[in-house]
Amino acid sequence: MDVAEYPLRLKEKIQVRILVILPMYGGSLPLGRYCATALESLGEQVRVFEAPVFYSTFMGLKELDLTPEQLLPLERAFLQVVSQAIWAHVQAFEPHLVLAMAQAPLNKPLLGRLQKLGIRTCMWFVEDFRLFQYWKVFAPLYDVFAVIQKDPLLQELSAIGQKRALYLPLAADPTVHKKSHLTQAEQKEYGADVGFVGAGYPNRRLAFRPLAGKNFKIWGSDWENEPLLAQNIQRQGQRIAPEECVKIYSATTVNLNLHSSVKTDQLISLGDFVNPRTFELAAIQAFQLVDHRSLLAELFAADEIATFTSMEEFYAQIEFYLHHPEERTQFIARSYAKVLEKHTYVQRMQTLLDFINDSIGFPTLKAEKTSQEDLGEYAKMIKDLLTELNAGPKADFAEVVARLRRASGQLSELETSILFLDEFRKQYIQE
Repeated sequence: MDVAEYPLRLKEKIQVRILVILPMYGGSLPLGRYCATALESLGEQVRVFEAPVFYSTFMGLKELDLTPEQLLPLERAFLQVVSQAIWAHVQAFEPHLVLAMAQAPLNKPLLGRLQKLGIRTCMWFVEDFRLFQYWKVFAPLYDVFAVIQKDPLLQELSAIGQKRALYLPLAADPTVHKKSHLTQAEQKEYGADVGFVGAGYPNRRLAFRPLAGKNFKIWGSDWENEPLLAQNIQRQGQRIAPEECVKIYSATTVNLNLHSSVKTDQLISLGDFVNPRTFELAAIQAFQLVDHRSLLAELFAADEIATFTSMEEFYAQIEFYLHHPEERTQFIARSYAKVLEKHTYVQRMQTLLDFINDSIGFPTLKAEKTSQEDLGEYAKMIKDLLTELNAGPKADFAEVVARLRRASGQLSELETSILFLDEFRKQYIQE
């Protein structure tokens, strides 16, 4: 695979090939799928790298009863295997753009290889930069770094060398986030005067305790050891799939949307970014109460989203809107119209593509099935290893493994990968 010396800026609409890299798990996993769907609806050619298929095996490594010193090289070797799988997709698909969601398994060597080919790379960092700080290492490695916060993050990105940072707030997918017409049984199961879907962060636990005696249902994980709310927590705190969230939101009269915080001295964090739940509830045509966010006013007008700035206002608003359906209806109609007009993943992906096109353009790629340079590098590494192990050039895989197990000293990345693959082969491949 090779790339022309100059980028291609799209004066006329052409199809862009985009490889979307999902994380193995986490909150950005469903968002990555929404992005892929949106890009396809824009007419682009999209392939999705399904990193979640590796998750159970990766977590299984922790069950091997190893010390941290023994486990770390195995995890690194496993992630190297994942990187090679991504590279195989790159070779087969020849994308113009690799779009990585937050926590996607792209390492530094792979990003360097993509840059060398001229393939554009972008991460959509849909996390709070104050809590998750790996962006400091990875942001400069991407051509474009999209974020859900503004300053000081944008200034800090510029200071560490990322000059193409883009503020890109979250959104909704109207093909998924749409009003659900429930059966009587579903309305009974999911319905409540007040409801919340999400994890049991410390601020939410304290904020919700005064609601324990109400017709209030809590859905989601990480609510253990919360006796006051035990009767409100549904399904023993199991995780809720996105499609079921839609039914819960549709069945609930007042949906609570309190942004998460690990602090307990200030239950309303008064933070900046707006979570995906805000857009999703609006698209579903469900009423919501949202804590004040500094960036919310740029996205929704005051008469489109009901907000609160204090706990006293929070509890008062719940009571008010439970008994004023006409006000709820007005908020629902206005927020629904705004989210369809301004805040869908199709619009976000169009903004991202336009930004990339205007700032650096897309590469013109030419297919080359194998890279002779890469093959030569791999061949030299293997030849050096065989020499070090005193193995002949015709030594098979089993012999190399046996010699490695008898050797002493620190294992190299290649040696660790070989031993990991041998264990994987014995456990999962029938011989």
